[in-house]
Amino acid sequence: MTNALSITALTKRYAATARVPEKLALDAVDLDVPQGSIFALLGPNGAGKSTLINILAGLVTKTSGKAMVWGIDLDEDARAVRSAIGVVPQEINFDPFFTPAQILDIQAGMYGVPSSERRTKELLDMVGLADKANAYTRQLSGGMRRRLMVAKAMVHTPPILILDEPTAGVDIELRQQLWNNVRALNRAGTTVILTTHYLEEAEELCDRIAIINKGRVIAHDLKENLLGSIEGKGIRFRIDKDVTEMPATLTALGAKLEGNRTISMTYSPKDVKADALISAVQQAGFVIEDVSTRNSDLEDVFLQLTRAA
Repeated sequence: MTNALSITALTKRYAATARVPEKLALDAVDLDVPQGSIFALLGPNGAGKSTLINILAGLVTKTSGKAMVWGIDLDEDARAVRSAIGVVPQEINFDPFFTPAQILDIQAGMYGVPSSERRTKELLDMVGLADKANAYTRQLSGGMRRRLMVAKAMVHTPPILILDEPTAGVDIELRQQLWNNVRALNRAGTTVILTTHYLEEAEELCDRIAIINKGRVIAHDLKENLLGSIEGKGIRFRIDKDVTEMPATLTALGAKLEGNRTISMTYSPKDVKADALISAVQQAGFVIEDVSTRNSDLEDVFLQLTRAA
Protein backbone atom coordinates (compact mmCIF):
# COMPACT_ATOMS: atom_id res chain seq x y z
CA MET A 1 0.00 0.00 0.00
CA THR A 2 1.44 3.35 -1.09
CA ASN A 3 -1.66 5.52 -0.58
CA ALA A 4 -3.04 6.42 2.80
CA LEU A 5 -6.29 7.44 1.10
CA SER A 6 -7.61 6.37 -2.28
CA ILE A 7 -10.96 7.68 -3.51
CA THR A 8 -12.60 6.63 -6.77
CA ALA A 9 -15.68 8.28 -8.34
CA LEU A 10 -16.94 9.43 -4.94
CA THR A 11 -20.32 11.09 -5.35
CA LYS A 12 -22.70 12.71 -2.91
CA ARG A 13 -26.09 13.93 -4.07
CA TYR A 14 -28.51 15.57 -1.64
CA ALA A 15 -32.13 14.95 -2.62
CA ALA A 16 -34.45 17.86 -3.24
CA THR A 17 -36.87 18.94 -0.53
CA ALA A 18 -39.88 21.24 -0.54
CA ARG A 19 -37.58 24.20 0.14
CA VAL A 20 -34.20 23.18 -1.25
CA PRO A 21 -33.43 21.91 -4.77
CA GLU A 22 -31.28 18.83 -5.37
CA LYS A 23 -27.59 19.48 -4.76
CA LEU A 24 -24.61 17.60 -6.17
CA ALA A 25 -22.01 18.13 -3.43
CA LEU A 26 -19.39 15.71 -4.81
CA ASP A 27 -19.24 14.80 -8.48
CA ALA A 28 -17.24 11.61 -9.17
CA VAL A 29 -14.20 12.69 -7.16
CA ASP A 30 -10.94 10.76 -7.72
CA LEU A 31 -8.19 11.41 -5.19
CA ASP A 32 -5.04 9.66 -3.95
CA VAL A 33 -3.13 10.79 -0.85
CA PRO A 34 0.32 9.15 -0.51
CA GLN A 35 1.39 7.74 2.82
CA GLY A 36 3.54 10.05 4.91
CA SER A 37 2.60 13.21 3.03
CA ILE A 38 1.17 16.51 4.17
CA PHE A 39 -1.65 16.93 1.68
CA ALA A 40 -3.69 20.09 1.12
CA LEU A 41 -7.31 19.90 -0.02
CA LEU A 42 -8.22 23.42 -1.11
CA GLY A 43 -11.33 25.00 -2.53
CA PRO A 44 -13.81 27.87 -2.16
CA ASN A 45 -16.56 27.78 0.44
CA GLY A 46 -19.15 25.17 -0.53
CA ALA A 47 -16.78 23.35 -2.87
CA GLY A 48 -17.31 19.96 -1.17
CA LYS A 49 -14.29 19.68 1.12
CA SER A 50 -16.22 19.19 4.34
CA THR A 51 -18.64 16.78 2.67
CA LEU A 52 -15.72 14.59 1.63
CA ILE A 53 -14.24 14.66 5.13
CA ASN A 54 -17.59 13.91 6.74
CA ILE A 55 -18.07 10.88 4.49
CA LEU A 56 -14.72 9.48 5.64
CA ALA A 57 -15.60 10.25 9.27
CA GLY A 58 -18.91 8.41 8.99
CA LEU A 59 -21.03 11.54 9.45
CA VAL A 60 -22.39 11.61 5.89
CA THR A 61 -23.43 8.66 3.71
CA LYS A 62 -22.02 8.71 0.19
CA THR A 63 -24.31 8.25 -2.80
CA SER A 64 -21.83 6.18 -4.82
CA GLY A 65 -18.14 5.59 -5.40
CA LYS A 66 -15.40 3.94 -3.39
CA ALA A 67 -13.11 5.08 -0.59
CA MET A 68 -10.11 3.13 0.71
CA VAL A 69 -8.65 4.47 3.96
CA TRP A 70 -5.34 2.93 5.04
CA GLY A 71 -6.17 -0.08 2.88
CA ILE A 72 -9.66 -0.49 4.38
CA ASP A 73 -12.78 -0.29 2.22
CA LEU A 74 -15.30 2.15 3.70
CA ASP A 75 -18.18 -0.06 2.53
CA GLU A 76 -16.76 -3.19 4.13
CA ASP A 77 -15.60 -1.88 7.51
CA ALA A 78 -16.67 1.68 8.30
CA ARG A 79 -15.72 1.26 11.96
CA ALA A 80 -12.13 0.35 11.08
CA VAL A 81 -11.98 3.36 8.74
CA ARG A 82 -13.03 5.65 11.58
CA SER A 83 -10.27 4.14 13.73
CA ALA A 84 -7.71 4.87 11.02
CA ILE A 85 -8.39 8.60 10.96
CA GLY A 86 -8.44 11.41 13.48
CA VAL A 87 -10.48 14.46 12.52
CA VAL A 88 -9.99 17.98 13.86
CA PRO A 89 -13.25 19.72 12.81
CA GLN A 90 -13.73 23.40 12.08
CA GLU A 91 -15.98 23.85 15.10
CA ILE A 92 -14.46 23.67 18.57
CA ASN A 93 -16.49 21.21 20.64
CA PHE A 94 -15.73 20.29 24.22
CA ASP A 95 -17.42 19.82 27.59
CA PRO A 96 -16.62 22.92 29.68
CA PHE A 97 -16.94 20.99 32.94
CA PHE A 98 -14.17 18.49 32.16
CA THR A 99 -10.43 19.04 32.27
CA PRO A 100 -8.22 18.43 29.20
CA ALA A 101 -6.86 15.26 30.83
CA GLN A 102 -10.37 13.94 31.43
CA ILE A 103 -11.48 14.79 27.90
CA LEU A 104 -8.57 12.86 26.38
CA ASP A 105 -9.17 9.88 28.68
CA ILE A 106 -12.88 9.79 27.78
CA GLN A 107 -12.12 10.07 24.06
CA ALA A 108 -9.55 7.27 24.28
CA GLY A 109 -12.10 5.11 26.08
CA MET A 110 -14.63 5.70 23.30
CA TYR A 111 -12.08 4.28 20.85
CA GLY A 112 -11.46 1.28 23.10
CA VAL A 113 -7.92 2.25 24.08
CA PRO A 114 -7.00 0.38 27.31
CA SER A 115 -6.04 2.53 30.31
CA SER A 116 -2.48 1.21 30.23
CA GLU A 117 -2.05 2.34 26.60
CA ARG A 118 -3.50 5.84 26.84
CA ARG A 119 -1.14 8.70 26.00
CA THR A 120 -2.89 11.57 27.78
CA LYS A 121 0.22 13.15 29.28
CA GLU A 122 2.24 12.65 26.11
CA LEU A 123 -0.43 14.29 23.97
CA LEU A 124 -0.85 17.23 26.34
CA ASP A 125 2.92 17.74 26.29
CA MET A 126 2.87 17.60 22.48
CA VAL A 127 0.33 20.42 22.19
CA GLY A 128 1.78 22.49 25.01
CA LEU A 129 -1.07 21.98 27.48
CA ALA A 130 0.66 19.91 30.16
CA ASP A 131 0.32 22.76 32.67
CA LYS A 132 -3.43 22.94 31.94
CA ALA A 133 -4.08 19.22 32.31
CA ASN A 134 -6.30 19.65 35.37
CA ALA A 135 -7.82 23.06 34.62
CA TYR A 136 -11.45 23.31 33.51
CA THR A 137 -11.60 23.41 29.73
CA ARG A 138 -13.86 26.46 29.84
CA GLN A 139 -10.89 28.39 31.25
CA LEU A 140 -8.73 27.75 28.18
CA SER A 141 -8.19 30.38 25.52
CA GLY A 142 -9.40 29.84 21.97
CA GLY A 143 -5.93 28.84 20.78
CA MET A 144 -5.53 26.35 23.61
CA ARG A 145 -8.88 24.78 22.74
CA ARG A 146 -7.72 24.39 19.13
CA ARG A 147 -4.60 22.57 20.32
CA LEU A 148 -6.71 20.39 22.60
CA MET A 149 -8.78 19.39 19.55
CA VAL A 150 -5.60 18.16 17.83
CA ALA A 151 -4.67 16.08 20.88
CA LYS A 152 -8.23 14.74 21.07
CA ALA A 153 -8.03 13.56 17.44
CA MET A 154 -4.81 11.66 18.18
CA VAL A 155 -5.86 9.64 21.29
CA HIS A 156 -6.19 6.39 19.30
CA THR A 157 -2.92 6.96 17.37
CA PRO A 158 -4.53 7.10 13.91
CA PRO A 159 -2.19 6.87 10.90
CA ILE A 160 -4.15 9.67 9.17
CA LEU A 161 -4.91 13.09 10.69
CA ILE A 162 -7.48 15.32 8.97
CA LEU A 163 -7.38 19.01 9.87
CA ASP A 164 -10.43 20.96 8.71
CA GLU A 165 -9.59 24.69 8.90
CA PRO A 166 -7.62 24.18 12.15
CA THR A 167 -6.17 27.69 12.37
CA ALA A 168 -9.34 29.68 11.72
CA GLY A 169 -9.40 32.53 14.21
CA VAL A 170 -6.02 31.60 15.70
CA ASP A 171 -3.34 34.26 16.12
CA ILE A 172 0.03 34.03 14.37
CA GLU A 173 2.01 32.67 17.32
CA LEU A 174 -0.49 29.90 18.09
CA ARG A 175 -0.72 29.07 14.39
CA GLN A 176 3.03 28.51 14.32
CA GLN A 177 2.78 26.28 17.38
CA LEU A 178 0.04 24.22 15.74
CA TRP A 179 2.09 23.74 12.59
CA ASN A 180 5.15 22.73 14.60
CA ASN A 181 2.96 20.04 16.18
CA VAL A 182 1.72 18.94 12.76
CA ARG A 183 5.26 18.71 11.36
CA ALA A 184 6.34 16.63 14.37
CA LEU A 185 3.42 14.25 13.86
CA ASN A 186 4.24 13.96 10.16
CA ARG A 187 7.91 13.22 10.89
CA ALA A 188 6.71 10.45 13.22
CA GLY A 189 4.84 8.87 10.30
CA THR A 190 1.36 10.40 10.41
CA THR A 191 -0.22 11.30 7.07
CA VAL A 192 -1.79 14.76 7.34
CA ILE A 193 -4.68 16.02 5.21
CA LEU A 194 -5.32 19.73 5.56
CA THR A 195 -8.07 22.06 4.43
CA THR A 196 -7.38 25.75 4.86
CA HIS A 197 -8.19 29.15 3.39
CA TYR A 198 -4.72 30.40 4.33
CA LEU A 199 -3.04 29.52 1.05
CA GLU A 200 0.41 30.62 2.20
CA GLU A 201 0.05 28.02 4.96
CA ALA A 202 -0.64 25.24 2.46
CA GLU A 203 2.21 26.41 0.26
CA GLU A 204 4.67 26.30 3.15
CA LEU A 205 3.57 22.99 4.69
CA CYS A 206 2.25 20.69 2.00
CA ASP A 207 4.04 18.59 -0.59
CA ARG A 208 0.95 17.65 -2.63
CA ILE A 209 -2.16 19.77 -3.31
CA ALA A 210 -5.61 19.11 -4.70
CA ILE A 211 -8.09 21.86 -5.55
CA ILE A 212 -11.80 21.06 -5.53
CA ASN A 213 -14.47 23.36 -6.95
CA LYS A 214 -18.22 22.77 -7.24
CA GLY A 215 -17.77 19.16 -6.20
CA ARG A 216 -15.11 18.32 -8.79
CA VAL A 217 -11.33 17.99 -8.49
CA ILE A 218 -9.89 20.55 -10.90
CA ALA A 219 -6.21 20.10 -9.96
CA HIS A 220 -4.19 17.41 -8.20
CA ASP A 221 -0.41 17.42 -8.34
CA LEU A 222 2.84 18.03 -6.54
CA LYS A 223 3.07 21.56 -5.16
CA GLU A 224 6.08 22.35 -7.35
CA ASN A 225 4.23 21.29 -10.50
CA LEU A 226 1.20 23.41 -9.68
CA LEU A 227 3.33 26.45 -8.93
CA GLY A 228 5.23 25.89 -12.17
CA SER A 229 2.02 25.75 -14.20
CA ILE A 230 1.74 29.54 -14.10
CA GLU A 231 4.63 31.24 -15.83
CA GLY A 232 3.61 34.79 -15.04
CA LYS A 233 5.88 36.86 -12.83
CA GLY A 234 5.02 40.16 -11.19
CA ILE A 235 7.15 43.29 -11.26
CA ARG A 236 6.56 46.60 -9.51
CA PHE A 237 8.14 49.98 -10.12
CA ARG A 238 8.02 52.76 -7.54
CA ILE A 239 8.52 55.99 -9.44
CA ASP A 240 9.45 59.57 -8.56
CA LYS A 241 6.14 61.34 -9.22
CA ASP A 242 2.38 60.83 -9.19
CA VAL A 243 0.84 59.24 -12.28
CA THR A 244 -2.24 61.08 -13.52
CA GLU A 245 -2.64 59.04 -16.72
CA MET A 246 -0.98 55.78 -17.71
CA PRO A 247 1.02 56.17 -20.95
CA ALA A 248 -0.29 54.10 -23.85
CA THR A 249 3.07 52.34 -24.25
CA LEU A 250 2.78 50.96 -20.71
CA THR A 251 -0.94 50.16 -21.01
CA ALA A 252 -0.05 47.99 -24.01
CA LEU A 253 2.25 46.00 -21.71
CA GLY A 254 -0.58 45.42 -19.22
CA ALA A 255 0.67 48.00 -16.71
CA LYS A 256 -1.60 48.89 -13.79
CA LEU A 257 -1.41 51.67 -11.26
CA GLU A 258 -1.27 50.84 -7.56
CA GLY A 259 -1.69 53.97 -5.51
CA ASN A 260 -0.23 57.12 -7.03
CA ARG A 261 3.38 56.13 -7.59
CA THR A 262 3.55 52.36 -8.14
CA ILE A 263 3.24 50.73 -11.56
CA SER A 264 2.78 46.95 -11.64
CA MET A 265 2.96 44.45 -14.50
CA THR A 266 2.74 40.70 -14.98
CA TYR A 267 4.98 39.13 -17.59
CA SER A 268 6.34 35.79 -18.79
CA PRO A 269 10.15 35.67 -18.51
CA LYS A 270 10.40 33.46 -21.61
CA ASP A 271 8.64 36.11 -23.70
CA VAL A 272 9.72 39.41 -22.14
CA LYS A 273 12.87 40.31 -20.24
CA ALA A 274 12.72 42.47 -17.13
CA ASP A 275 15.21 44.97 -18.56
CA ALA A 276 12.82 45.64 -21.46
CA LEU A 277 10.08 46.58 -18.99
CA ILE A 278 12.50 48.79 -17.08
CA SER A 279 13.42 50.58 -20.32
CA ALA A 280 9.73 51.03 -21.20
CA VAL A 281 9.01 52.72 -17.88
CA GLN A 282 12.02 55.01 -18.24
CA GLN A 283 11.16 55.88 -21.84
CA ALA A 284 7.66 56.85 -20.66
CA GLY A 285 9.34 59.64 -18.69
CA PHE A 286 9.50 58.15 -15.20
CA VAL A 287 12.47 57.88 -12.86
CA ILE A 288 12.48 54.49 -11.13
CA GLU A 289 13.20 54.72 -7.40
CA ASP A 290 12.73 51.03 -6.61
CA VAL A 291 11.97 47.72 -8.35
CA SER A 292 10.57 44.51 -6.83
CA THR A 293 9.58 41.23 -8.42
CA ARG A 294 7.27 38.43 -7.28
CA ASN A 295 7.06 34.82 -8.46
CA SER A 296 3.66 33.18 -8.90
CA ASP A 297 2.38 31.65 -5.69
CA LEU A 298 -0.38 29.26 -4.70
CA GLU A 299 -2.91 32.07 -4.56
CA ASP A 300 -2.31 32.79 -8.26
CA VAL A 301 -2.77 29.10 -9.11
CA PHE A 302 -5.90 28.84 -6.97
CA LEU A 303 -7.56 31.93 -8.44
CA GLN A 304 -6.73 31.04 -12.03
CA LEU A 305 -8.05 27.47 -11.73
CA THR A 306 -11.21 28.24 -9.77
CA ARG A 307 -12.12 31.20 -11.99
CA ALA A 308 -11.61 29.09 -15.10
CA ALA A 309 -13.77 26.33 -13.62
